[in-house]
Formats: sequence, structure tokens, C-alpha cells
Amino acid sequence: MTKTILIAGATGKTGRILARTLVDQGHSVTALVRDGSDTSVLPEETHLRQADLTDLKPGACDGAEVVIFAAGSGGSTGPEMTDKVDRDGAMRLVDLARDAGAERFVMLSSVGADQSDPSGAMAHYLKAKHDADEHLKASGLTYAILRPVALTDDGRSEDVVLGDDVDTSAEASRADVARVLATAATTGEFDGKALLMQSA
Repeated sequence: MTKTILIAGATGKTGRILARTLVDQGHSVTALVRDGSDTSVLPEETHLRQADLTDLKPGACDGAEVVIFAAGSGGSTGPEMTDKVDRDGAMRLVDLARDAGAERFVMLSSVGADQSDPSGAMAHYLKAKHDADEHLKASGLTYAILRPVALTDDGRSEDVVLGDDVDTSAEASRADVARVLATAATTGEFDGKALLMQSA
């Protein structure tokens, strides 16, 4: 069944693969894009909606049956932008998706985001992701949360590993992550779950 799907982060490395995957499956895809985003990386069938994750306005999710957060502030930004995008932007998008009556919200999270008090070099980022994940769980929305291990730009693998059997020191290709996000968005197979993921 065709879904109307809104993607935040569609022009990113994972998001553009996800957009292509969903368009190829016949779904109607809308990308939330900032001014100046390179939309040439998106399938020409993609609808565009101007929005900024650091300042989302009411109505940003209107008309979407499924909302996917696949955005990120990027590794070169500081803690303030991590909070604005990965935590506050994600949480605001959850609230707007609920207000719009979306039937499902899919969150691209990270290995380690299950920790409420993470440590190490990634602690600030993981805390932001944790807070966003917990906000989604408490929102009342039907949700799926995907927590891949270290990302690579490799192509699709034969299979993926999900859940407790994942090796947290392994890798996950963005192509595989996009495939699982698409499945989560369109089938409900992972509803109510927060799953670790790696490429097999």
C-alpha cells in the first residue's frame, strides 16, 4: 500500500538512499529541506517542503502518514548544534507528527543511545539521541527506533542483523540502514521496538 512519507534529513548520505528506496517502492516522498540544501541528490519525484529543524513551524508534518527522522547535525558541529538538531529538532518533529495525526514515526538513532548517562567522546551526542528517543517513546505515536553501529558508505549487503545479536563493534552500511528504515516506515514490522542493527 502506498504511503505518504515525510523525511527529515533526506539530503544526507543515508537520507538520499532512503528517499530513492521509498520512491522506487512507489511511495509519495516529501523531503524537509533547508534553504540552500542540495536537492539535486534527491529523486526527481521527491516533493520538497521548506523547513529548518532548528526552528520548525506548525504544520511541518501535515499530510504525512509516516515521518522519518534521518537528520543529524554532523560531526563537525559543536554541542549547541547537536542539541538544536539531534535533540530539540527531533523532539519538535515528533510533536508535530503527533499533531498532524501521523500513523508512525521512525527514528534513526545510534548504538549507545540507550544509555541515559553516556560517557566518552560521543557522550553529548548520545545523550541528545537518548533524549529524543525517550521523547518519541512517550509521545503516544506508533514508533520504530533504529540504532545502527558505525556507518559506512558500502553498498547493500546480503543481510542485516537486528537486536540482541548485533556486534556493537561491527559496521552498518548506509544502504542497509536505508533499507531497514524503509521497511520500518512502510510495514510496521518493527513497531514499538528500538533495535540495534549491523550489516551481515
